[in-house]
Amino acid sequence: MQAVHDGQCGLCSHFGEQHAKATVLVSILSSKKADEGLLDECGHPKHAALHLKVTPISGCDGFVPAAQA
Repeated sequence: MQAVHDGQCGLCSHFGEQHAKATVLVSILSSKKADEGLLDECGHPKHAALHLKVTPISGCDGFVPAAQA
């Protein structure tokens, strides 16, 4: 498990937003830790057409804090 910090995908509202209530995503938000092998889609409108798969520790300038679990 790796620590996830503000500005990283695991704490962004666009990370896995297609299934935002999934147990693994809620766990990341509450514990601020994530499995380093986890990949999920980035739903950021600027990136949607690219169908990006990112890790929870990835990041970009489009970070939007996710609502707390």
